[in-house]
Amino acid sequence: MKKYILSLAVVSLFYTKSDACAWSDPDYDYFNLFTQSIIKDKAYLPFLHNYSSRFYGGYNASLIPDDNVETWKKFFNNQLSYTETQNLVYKISMNDLNALKNGSPTNPLLQKLGSGFYQKYKEGLDYLIEAKYLEPYMSINYVENENSFYYDRDANRKNATALDYNKTIAALTSLYNAARNPEIKQRYGYQLVRLNHYTRNYDSAMQAFKTYVAPIKLKGTVYFMSLDQLAGAQRGLEMNSDANWNFFQVFMNSKDRKESAFVSMKLSDTASFSNIMKRANTNEEKNMAYFLLGYEDFNNPIPTMEKMYEINPDSEILKVMAARSINELERSYLPTYYYTSDAANSPYIQRGNADTNTSSKDTKATAATPEVKEEKLSFWQKIVRFFKNLFGGSKSKESADGKKTDQSDDELLDNPNRIPFYTTSGYGYDDKMKDYLDDLQKFTDKTKEKSKDEYWQIADAYLKFLKKDYKGSTEILEDIKTTNPEYLEEIKRMKVLNDIVSQPRIDAEYEDHLMKDYTEYFVEKKVVKDTATTDNFDYYGEVPSTADFLKDVMANRYFLQGEDGKSFLMNNKLSDLQYNPNSGLVKSVEEFYRKPNKTQFEQQIIAKNMDSVGNIDAFFSTIYGDRAMRLADFEKAKSYYEKAKSFAGIPRQNYEWTEKNGQTITTKQYTPAEYNGFKNISNLVFGHNVWESFGSPDAESMKAESYTDFPFIKTSMDKLELADVLIQLKKIGNGTGEKAAKANQLIGNLLYNTSILGYYRQLFVMDIDNSNGGKYNFWNTDRKNPYKYYYKNFLDTSYIEPDNFDLSINYYQKALKLSNNKEEKSRILFQMASAEQGKYYQYEAKAPKDFDYSDPKWSEKEDARQKEMDHLKNQKYRTYFAQLKAQYSDTETTKNLMGSCSYFSYFMK
Repeated sequence: MKKYILSLAVVSLFYTKSDACAWSDPDYDYFNLFTQSIIKDKAYLPFLHNYSSRFYGGYNASLIPDDNVETWKKFFNNQLSYTETQNLVYKISMNDLNALKNGSPTNPLLQKLGSGFYQKYKEGLDYLIEAKYLEPYMSINYVENENSFYYDRDANRKNATALDYNKTIAALTSLYNAARNPEIKQRYGYQLVRLNHYTRNYDSAMQAFKTYVAPIKLKGTVYFMSLDQLAGAQRGLEMNSDANWNFFQVFMNSKDRKESAFVSMKLSDTASFSNIMKRANTNEEKNMAYFLLGYEDFNNPIPTMEKMYEINPDSEILKVMAARSINELERSYLPTYYYTSDAANSPYIQRGNADTNTSSKDTKATAATPEVKEEKLSFWQKIVRFFKNLFGGSKSKESADGKKTDQSDDELLDNPNRIPFYTTSGYGYDDKMKDYLDDLQKFTDKTKEKSKDEYWQIADAYLKFLKKDYKGSTEILEDIKTTNPEYLEEIKRMKVLNDIVSQPRIDAEYEDHLMKDYTEYFVEKKVVKDTATTDNFDYYGEVPSTADFLKDVMANRYFLQGEDGKSFLMNNKLSDLQYNPNSGLVKSVEEFYRKPNKTQFEQQIIAKNMDSVGNIDAFFSTIYGDRAMRLADFEKAKSYYEKAKSFAGIPRQNYEWTEKNGQTITTKQYTPAEYNGFKNISNLVFGHNVWESFGSPDAESMKAESYTDFPFIKTSMDKLELADVLIQLKKIGNGTGEKAAKANQLIGNLLYNTSILGYYRQLFVMDIDNSNGGKYNFWNTDRKNPYKYYYKNFLDTSYIEPDNFDLSINYYQKALKLSNNKEEKSRILFQMASAEQGKYYQYEAKAPKDFDYSDPKWSEKEDARQKEMDHLKNQKYRTYFAQLKAQYSDTETTKNLMGSCSYFSYFMK
């Protein structure tokens, strides 16, 4: 069996609800606006909806009452609080209880209870002394067999076989017979059943239940604790149907044993819940069986919910099913990111079209049309896309209007109109989420009329919110009369949601309203992790919240209003601009920065995200200067760099991990000689490649040109000095002769070396080294703006204006015309040819492709396309290579280049 482990691991990547993929957790893909845990019976909290673990864990475990503690509390006539009872039963030691029995208690709680406490509850306390003696041994012994997986079990761990079986049975039987209180007598019977179960004396366990537990006519907590042990023994005897029915009874009648009973049912009988339904007689049993069937097979729970409704519309477990259904809808309607196409079905993301009347930018107003279907990637679709990208193949295809769109990965599953559902049995689909929403709303609408619980009104209002009926949703909320604090909190939140999401345009007056009435949703509070609960936290950090959702709404509205700067700052810090410093967005952010008379909302909520940059003016001036340099406007660049002389460096952080302190984050401190985004630029930036190796030191990859005629070129420069050098070179380049030719060549070299292909490609794109990254991808070059709805996923989407290789080629052309040195001409032509390759790469990235990796003839079509592209490259993008080969193949420069550049050598042959 062990040899199948790897295969099972691969299968589980796609077909389990567990967190199989380290890079993603499906429970972070939506906002949790509808609080599932407002159900009144907290015993069902584990059965709320989630994907990343077997049972829902987003709650404080103390919310589920311990049946045993509650029973003991009642036994002691409520003389102790719940917590005190819990301590007495589980934490106070056997020695402490013996001290109480002997009249000399040392434990503070037992001292508080006084010496008369033991005499009053003698039988119960004597039982607890015996139970505390037995408890360390109460586990079943592990028996390895040929099908066992490797299991590192502590061989010294105690189990029931470590006890003297006969002696212990005799003692428990004697104590049973001596007890007069029926409840305590039944507890000794429980210990007898448990001991036999854990020593694998299964027949004896069954007999002990019949002899010592069942005859006592009490069917409370102790009875079902005993029944749980009986069912375990029956499973050991392979009496699976009986075991399953008894585990079902435990599930139905206990509060704190529902999880374990459910797991035991699954282990006992593969057809567990169907068989239970056959044995269900009472309405309560049938209702619970329907619940388990619906929970287990959640493809479309509404037919099951209808049957539960007929039995009892006030059933708490019916609310659990509704909560799970609403949560499923949330995951489709409220994703944390929108990727491509439009967001027509979103209750909070608006599109720039005539209906909203909010867009002031034509490019955004027409970014999506009503005919284009929304594509929101589910967790599993992201996995499919990841593997498609990993193994190759294009997702892009050209639409009728000539625009590139992303092909939906639903096509991989043969039906693009189906909506993903997640079931415990695997990955399935159900038709049209909108129909599901309609059906569920019809159900809640009728249930709220029949049930006395305000839960159904809240659920109905929330479903109206998802359908964008904000007015109808608010009207329902206004009419709800309740004193339940959890209900009141949900109602309050939903009123806020309806108010903000229904607002088509955000102006200063509305911002004032937000700060006056909804400050708590926008002013961030420092959250301290509560170790007693998993609410809002797990391995991945903080779960998306209502505040995050509202932040997205605001970001979307600002985006459509043309206020890109405000939209950006709702989800990002100012320092994030360094990663995608495109000019239009930077300009809009700067306009907001310089805006006078900001509203209180703008000051406290938006402007606070500009704190991540020291000298903001220098930061903006550096970005603008860099853009001017890339456009070869050296005079403008100099004017900006003059304002950026105090630039302290591109804001970066260092992340360190230590066993003692965990992760620490510190601001990067640049050394005096280190390039920091502004200073310490080598004069090799005017040189040329010796070989193309971005990871090697510049002295190995680059070679300096002759700078004899240009003494103003320093060994190391800052950007202001560099701009001044270029201005001087440009002036010299306007003359004639070899010096002018060399000046133009040096300018061409700098423009090429700082392009996407050059060793110093980081210089004018706010980066600190030339290591590869998204901003260096050629596929960005066909985009005017890759962001459709907001800038939330700014750091996940690479975009920077493409290089204009014609700028460097133009300077090389001047140098070529002015030079009379054949060796220099060879070098210049090779540099021009390299720049021309950049133009080809830009074309190739944008070239249409009418097939993708799912095409059965992908390999054949890809080969044909590559041959066509190679032909085009040789015909249109090898102009200067051809000239070099025809006129300068005999130069030493050409011969040396053939030895160091493989593709040039190949071309020359």
